[in-house]
Amino acid sequence: MGDDSDMSHAQRDPARRSDVAVVIVAGGAGARFGARKQFLELGGRSVLARAVDTSVRCADTIVVVVPADAIDETQRSLRGSDLAAQTAAVQVVAGGDSRSASVRNGLAAVDAVPFVLVHDAARPLASSALFDRVIAELDAGAAAVVPTIEVTDTIRDLDPTVAPLDRSTLRAVQTPQGFRTDVLRHAHDQHGIATDDASLVAELGEPIAMVDGETTNRKITAPEDLVIAAAILDNMETEQGSPTFRVGQGFDIHPFADDPDRPMILGGVRFEGSGPGLAGHSDADVIAHAVTDALLGAAGLGDIGQHFPDTDPALAGADSIDLLTRAVADIRASGWEPVNADCSVVLDRPKLAPRRDEMQQRLSDAVGAPVTVKGKRPEGIGALGRHEGIACWATALVTRR
Repeated sequence: MGDDSDMSHAQRDPARRSDVAVVIVAGGAGARFGARKQFLELGGRSVLARAVDTSVRCADTIVVVVPADAIDETQRSLRGSDLAAQTAAVQVVAGGDSRSASVRNGLAAVDAVPFVLVHDAARPLASSALFDRVIAELDAGAAAVVPTIEVTDTIRDLDPTVAPLDRSTLRAVQTPQGFRTDVLRHAHDQHGIATDDASLVAELGEPIAMVDGETTNRKITAPEDLVIAAAILDNMETEQGSPTFRVGQGFDIHPFADDPDRPMILGGVRFEGSGPGLAGHSDADVIAHAVTDALLGAAGLGDIGQHFPDTDPALAGADSIDLLTRAVADIRASGWEPVNADCSVVLDRPKLAPRRDEMQQRLSDAVGAPVTVKGKRPEGIGALGRHEGIACWATALVTRR
């Protein structure tokens, strides 16, 4: 049943580079926006989690730089993101009093790797392909790389006597920006302050290479930018044919306990006078466990054992309905919403029918969607037929939020 802060359950993405680190700058206080925008929801996940999820796919080391008082909030924001299915090392460090100071703090946490990318959390829709283009240019020998897009607006000087700038010679600069790590460290050793890191590197006399940016890689600065980003994301997912629904299967089985005083808990309901309950590290609620397993699987978040391991002393005797509620919070944070779950429980005792409505209500309340429970007799077959325990199979449906 993994620790909900564990972000390293699946096999390494073969496209991810061990010689690349990404520093994600999320240290802003949100003065212009009116809130800490990095923690606001965008398509079911936080703005920051989306930026991290993309970075994880290209680099083994991720350093997230946030306000000093937001370390815990950052961990909550990242919980349930795609990081749960990755093996990259993700560090969270405190930022400084300027963007450049925050980048320096992030660089200090980066080990000796050849390349480093600096990305703004406020650009959550940058694609993996854009990261790849930046890295490819570094591979080709560039010391510094920035993605750019054409300027479509007329640009004027504040001096009305100065003619408009020739926009054909101008480009708008985005992130992620890529650098040879030694070059970026040297630029920051000068303790300069700039709106982006390429400007500091340019002061060293290093040429700045450019790659095509993305018009969808919009920076979230004002509240209306978040609305526009949500519309862009919806359109991107429609074009990519992202599934609207996903199905998961769950299974759990527990033997009867030797302790005659062990309570029987099924579907969050205590069955009195039905003999000893089930043996397990938590309260051994086999139905709640199967539902949790099915929902996590549907959302692509692993299984119950990864989120709530039976080796964790803090989970001894845990209320499985509480664990289910926590799992559902992670599922919602990852961009999915439970639709329903259905359970088949194989057992000879206790009789479920008298308490079925109560179980279904408790489970449904925890999930925030209908959960149905069916009891099936084992007909004397196998360990269940010999009255050695209870098993439950569950199927769950989730939809994109």
